[in-house]
Amino acid sequence: MDNDSDGTRWVQAQQQGWAAGDRFGFAVLETQPGSVRAQLVGNVVLKKVTSEEPAAEVGYWTAAHARGRGVAARALEALTNWAFDAFEADGLERLDLLHQVDNLASCRVAQKSRYVFDTLLPAAPPSFPRDGHLHIRARERLKSSRLLRTG
Repeated sequence: MDNDSDGTRWVQAQQQGWAAGDRFGFAVLETQPGSVRAQLVGNVVLKKVTSEEPAAEVGYWTAAHARGRGVAARALEALTNWAFDAFEADGLERLDLLHQVDNLASCRVAQKSRYVFDTLLPAAPPSFPRDGHLHIRARERLKSSRLLRTG
């Protein structure tokens, strides 16, 4: 974003996504000890949750000054947990994370957040000029244990 009007348009797009129920963006904020002000360090988003499809897509970005500190992985883990809880009744079973193959930092974030590499995606210019990776995280099922009594 280059100026205030770009920022305003971006915020309005986030609000429209929430209103439409197909894009849920969260600001990632950081406060310094002793400060009451928070600084924007990133964003995470959940895209296109529908009851027809048991999957949604996640995305994120981290501000340059906050990179290399685990911000994206922690924010993605929080988003992942929220998404599976919030959309359990809608049948959400899987979250997809896509990035370009040359984005090694995103690959590390995916791995740290337990998104398993699934597929190499071919480039599809102009929107996707490079090959990509698809990582997937499936909903974790709680395993029930049964106590057996012996007589």
